[in-house]
Amino acid sequence: MTRIIQINKSVIPACDVDLETFKRIVRETGDLDKIGGYKIPAKSGRKGWETWVKIARENTDKPLIYDHQKAGTDIPYTGASFMEELKEAGFDAVILFPESGPVTQYEWTIAAQKIGLGVIVGGEMTHPRYLADDFTEGNNVNYTEIFRELGFTRGLSGFIRGTGPEDMYELAARMGVTDFVVPGNKPDSIKTHRRTIELTGVREYALYAPGFVAQGGEISEGGKVAGDRFHAIVGRGIYRAENMREAAEELISKL
Repeated sequence: MTRIIQINKSVIPACDVDLETFKRIVRETGDLDKIGGYKIPAKSGRKGWETWVKIARENTDKPLIYDHQKAGTDIPYTGASFMEELKEAGFDAVILFPESGPVTQYEWTIAAQKIGLGVIVGGEMTHPRYLADDFTEGNNVNYTEIFRELGFTRGLSGFIRGTGPEDMYELAARMGVTDFVVPGNKPDSIKTHRRTIELTGVREYALYAPGFVAQGGEISEGGKVAGDRFHAIVGRGIYRAENMREAAEELISKL
């Protein structure tokens, strides 16, 4: 098994920022041992990818993970060219959230694997009303009332059926994927997803989890249920801090 991140536990800055802020993040945290890599956003764009990669490589050799927010949702055949572009730009891995079905998931995963691009698969997100039958509110907003005013008298829950994430994780594991994104602010979901992965026979795997700090999750709590290989993805908790290095070190101490 080839590891995307060599160390067992780390913090991954989610760099959903402008280019100048990205430079600061990498310069201030690039030498910290427990920074496992950097998550690069879709906003960088194709030409931007090369610029962001160049800036990162001037300051660190840590893995660069591309997150398209959310890749793996197009038709199957577009995956090959997408992966080739990422590989040529210099990325080490890509995050997929294959919400458009198993055929796209299969083809996009195969396309990445064929060219040696690391694959990290997610199935469940951190926000309310992602799954069917979930009617929870969020961010101190009464969405039930908002949707009722828009005419949804029957209520409006998530669009993804409840077993959808489990199918995404299982298919990924059966295709040889060993890196998975889980919702860090939902410990019970993490336990469920670990069980699904392990039922396929996979024992050596890594979990990546967003949903901490600004979204209410606790790194220490998420790490307990995530197992031996756990990478906490943190955005605002680092890039909105006055001292990014100190913020990163504080988060690392909770691993």
